[in-house]
Amino acid sequence: MGLKKRRLNYHWRLFIPIVLILWIIIATMMAFQFRRERTARAEEIKAQLMFINSRIIDSYEDGLIPESFLDFIGNYYDDDVFHEIMVSVYDIDGDSLLLGVGQPLPNSDSVPNSARGVGIDAAHLDATLREAAAESEMFYYSVDTTKDGKVRSIIAMPYSVSLADTLAADPEMWIVTIILTLIATFIAYWATRYLSRNIRLLRDFTNHAATASAEEFLYETRFPADELGDISRQIVNIYNKRAQAVKDLEYEHRMAMKATKEKSRIKRQLTNNINHELKTPIGIIKGYVDTILENPDMSDEQRNTFLKKVSANVDRLCSMLNDMSTITRLEENGENIPTETIDFHELLFTVADEVRESGMLKDMTFTYDLPFDCYVKGNISLLNGMLLNLTKNAINYSKGTEIGLKLVAENQNFYTFSFFDNGVGVEDKHLPFLFDRFYRVDSGRSRKVGGTGLGLPIVKSTVLSLGGTISVQNRPEGGLEFMFTLPKAPKES
Repeated sequence: MGLKKRRLNYHWRLFIPIVLILWIIIATMMAFQFRRERTARAEEIKAQLMFINSRIIDSYEDGLIPESFLDFIGNYYDDDVFHEIMVSVYDIDGDSLLLGVGQPLPNSDSVPNSARGVGIDAAHLDATLREAAAESEMFYYSVDTTKDGKVRSIIAMPYSVSLADTLAADPEMWIVTIILTLIATFIAYWATRYLSRNIRLLRDFTNHAATASAEEFLYETRFPADELGDISRQIVNIYNKRAQAVKDLEYEHRMAMKATKEKSRIKRQLTNNINHELKTPIGIIKGYVDTILENPDMSDEQRNTFLKKVSANVDRLCSMLNDMSTITRLEENGENIPTETIDFHELLFTVADEVRESGMLKDMTFTYDLPFDCYVKGNISLLNGMLLNLTKNAINYSKGTEIGLKLVAENQNFYTFSFFDNGVGVEDKHLPFLFDRFYRVDSGRSRKVGGTGLGLPIVKSTVLSLGGTISVQNRPEGGLEFMFTLPKAPKES
């Protein structure tokens, strides 16, 4: 089984080529500088030697003997690279040595073979010079003759260890080169490490994003404040926005599914309730009609009694259908209900007077406590129906002696009203369901008093469609209390 090839870290894959390029550039520049310096030093030495030779020739042409000059050269350059200089001055006609410094040179106007072709090898300078010194090869060899051709001056300098050291680069140059190389290497290491850190963070983020759930948020604050860091943060933001969008979409989907299921449940419940509620009056109507048809000899008095009961159940059936139509209209088109400014005190006064005059209250009393300037924004027909439904509900089921409505609070936008009775109330377990369609606390008793089971749902739909709220609770002193709000309207001038 073969071993998996280990991939080199991105930092090193970036650092190694960059530092190699830097080293090559520095080495090339320093090699060029070293060669240039060696050449300059060699040319300076050669220029010195040419100057010495030219001074000797000039002295003889001027009729002077440069013996003191040569003594000066011997003494001056005793501790210098020129201490190995060789100077020989010959009388050409007599072939005699007139003056000399160092080892005598052969009297010839040509350069000897040992000095020809000798140059400076930049790569092997020290080794070449030391080898040449051992073989007595010449670094420099020059022959010059006076204009009259009587005197020949020969000057030479052999390769030597001291000359090699002189032509070599200064130690300071090597120190500077090493320092520059180390600085460049450190900068390259720091820069590539900084860049690779950004890449590593981005890689970690992408790995996390690949394994994270679609709705999981990622928070990354370690990205540096540079262009790559900005790009990385943008990627994180895009991912988080996508995660948020997926989360919102899933939430909306769950809510839509829940609403669909709830709508289906309510529809089934409503259908069942409608069927149940319609069966009773229809069954009664059919029973009386069948009885009348099956008994043609029935007395007129008994037939009229049956027909009155049939008529009462038809009226109840019509009321139920009307109430259902009202609820459907409020729920499906509540935002389009026309509204106007209504004097709620005057409306309540009218409803209370109608209830008293109709005898609907029986032994109960209806009281109210509202300011005269109580103006609400609503629909007069709906508000009238709402007040009548609350009143009928209290009359039929409260078993109390008093019904009342009062203003209990107000703010900048809404009035808060309390509609109450002093009856028996209901058990707390029934309170959450009082606004449900066809819900009855006492099914048998409720049907006897003729209720449709839609009065309170109509009240709630009316209040909600006008922008208000409504709730119900038992009063500590007995009876039910409906708390509802209605939006304020500008007061009439």
